[in-house]
Amino acid sequence: MEKGSDKILLNLHEVGFVDSSGIGELVKSYTTVKNRGGQMKLVNLSKRVYDLLQLTRLHAVFDIQSDEASAIQSF
Repeated sequence: MEKGSDKILLNLHEVGFVDSSGIGELVKSYTTVKNRGGQMKLVNLSKRVYDLLQLTRLHAVFDIQSDEASAIQSF
């Protein structure tokens, strides 16, 4: 964002587990991006990570896309 990008895409393909600290960082990043007028999307979530976002109801907050191409097109 500091270099002018206001569209952030986080590819979580290799992330198999997220703990409470990771969730906190995702929420913090999302809030920062949104407050600066940007957009943040998550892509390629493992079932385990997606299930955690469902459990915490954050799946309704984050824009979750299945692949990079659709995520980029959705901006």
